[in-house]
Order: sequence, then structure tokens, then C-alpha cells
Amino acid sequence: MNWRETGVRWLKFNAVGGIGVVVQFVVLAALKSGMQLDYLLATGLAVEAAVIHNFLWHERFTWADRVSESSWVRFAKFNLTTGLFSIVGNLVVMKFLVGWAGVNYLVANGMTIAACSVVNFVVSDRVVFRRRSQVVSLP
Repeated sequence: MNWRETGVRWLKFNAVGGIGVVVQFVVLAALKSGMQLDYLLATGLAVEAAVIHNFLWHERFTWADRVSESSWVRFAKFNLTTGLFSIVGNLVVMKFLVGWAGVNYLVANGMTIAACSVVNFVVSDRVVFRRRSQVVSLP
């Protein structure tokens, strides 16, 4: 493992993720405050909007040097791993923080994003956008 390469990739991941956080907050606020959706439904939709945004940028910026499978395969993997983890993680933590602890939904959302980011980086790096040598081909 090249620590410098991983460090640069981590910075890129967080730059993309930072913009994704803005996407998620804007969509969440629009759905919850603007459209009066339930905070859990709004959270799930907002997370998926951020997941799509982040995938597109990770594909072209963070892991642009790792083109081993089709974009559709990577998109499916991204949604079924980091996307699913983010949605489930956000919904569980939001239910606890907002529903039971009474934390403001935007503050709680920021806390859940931070909690999920490290796992999402590792899964993206090792599973979704893995090096060509890590891809197993079937006979």
C-alpha cells in the first residue's frame, strides 16, 4: 500500500464528499422544510442524491486511474455498498438522534455523515474502485 497515494486519494474523497454533503443538506432541507416530508423519508432521498453525486465525481476524479469494470457495474457496487451503508446508517442514527434524543435534523445529519465517511472510503477503495489486479475474472 502506498501511503502517499492513499493520502492524496483520501483528500480527493473528502473534497468530493464535502460537495456531496452540501447536496445532501440542500436536498434534505428542501424535502423536509420545503415539501414537509417526514425527516426519515427526506433523509433517505437526500442520501441517495449525495450517493449519485459522489459516485459520478469519484469515478472521474478520486479513482479516475482505476478503470477495471464498466461504469454501470461500479455504480451498482457503489449503491449496494457505500450507498446502502450510508442510507441505513443515516436512517438509524437519524432515528436515534432526532426521534429519540431530539437533536435538530440538520445537526444530526452532519453527525451521521461524519460517522459513515471512513467506512465508505475503505469500501470504495477496496471494493468499488479496486485496482485492476484486485478484480477477479470468472472463467
